[in-house]
Amino acid sequence: LLDLDTQALSLHTTWNSFLLSLTDWATLRIERGVNKDLDSASEFEMSDIFYFARRGVESIMDDEVTKRFSAEELESWNLLTRSNNNFTYISLRLTVLWGLGLLIRYGFLLPLRVTLAFTGVGLLVFLTSVIGLLPNGRMKNFLSEKVHLMCYRICVRALTAIITYHDSENKPKNGGICVANHTSPIDVIILASDGCYAMVGQIHGGLMGVIQRSMVKACPHVWFERSEVKDRHLVAKRLSDHVQDKSKLPILIFPEGTCINNTSVMMFKKGSFEIGATVYPVAIKYDPRFGDAFWNSSKFGMVSYLLRMMSSWAIVCSVWYLPPMSREEGEDAVQFANRVKAAIARQGGLVDLLWDGGLKREKVKDTFKEEQQKLYSKMLVGTQEDRSRS
Repeated sequence: LLDLDTQALSLHTTWNSFLLSLTDWATLRIERGVNKDLDSASEFEMSDIFYFARRGVESIMDDEVTKRFSAEELESWNLLTRSNNNFTYISLRLTVLWGLGLLIRYGFLLPLRVTLAFTGVGLLVFLTSVIGLLPNGRMKNFLSEKVHLMCYRICVRALTAIITYHDSENKPKNGGICVANHTSPIDVIILASDGCYAMVGQIHGGLMGVIQRSMVKACPHVWFERSEVKDRHLVAKRLSDHVQDKSKLPILIFPEGTCINNTSVMMFKKGSFEIGATVYPVAIKYDPRFGDAFWNSSKFGMVSYLLRMMSSWAIVCSVWYLPPMSREEGEDAVQFANRVKAAIARQGGLVDLLWDGGLKREKVKDTFKEEQQKLYSKMLVGTQEDRSRS
């Protein structure tokens, strides 16, 4: 049986290699045909479809976009059934270990963590509301900073987060903008437990609204009404006014606009890079072996996600503070955003992708499809310059 499996694997590998070689040959033939004979290249040949066939096979075998919106695959099992969808009975010893771990996580760690979480959030709401009654001044700012740090660190303990901070001399300073890759809502408390930031976001109702209203009393956070979020000029002006006041805390922004599974960094929205303020890049890298911090918002609600985090073994991550970056002469906002994104990806060991994270919920834009069609058209019939030369 082992010999048969080995032979089948060998045949499968040989067939895949043959297909890739064939599609490579067809693509080269199309490209050479453009330079040799533009007239004959305009006629349809069977090999013309091989370019699309190759791109299609590559997308099916290794799609670099949609796999960023699902949990990262682990090389070894961490005794959590959520990380092993094909879990089956293997041995009595392993089953006993898994059951013991289940008892520890749900019987001891989860109640303790939930208690700490409610304590941290409750203290944050109460103490920031009290501090908001004080007149503006150095004492209010001092107390606000200490309260925020204390409460966020209690919330971090509720996740049993083990965080390693690197290059603290590059920590964001007042009047700047801190940008980081985005994996989870807990990114906020991971960073805020090591320094205070001004948060940016939409005003919510319910418990989140209560927390936002109490926080803004003690610290000048930037909250927007639902009707204001889509007004780019208003948002840019509010952010610009904030960073121009050097006494205010640095703004914390996640330019991807959505959570990615911590294997890559996707396109940064250019809005926060148009303001002209100093940008402080931060790279966050989680270790999924102890607990996957990625939030798949299309699959889990906030409450169920937090329960999954609190019932994991731990949240282990590393945070790198990169040197501050400013927009260079002749550099537009998109180029600046890409340069910052590349630095974050390089430091965090993440894949740097140009794709928009909005593809998590939206279809590919027609403009991108047209670019691919134009590229294929050039391969078949050449450019206008090639035709005029012929």
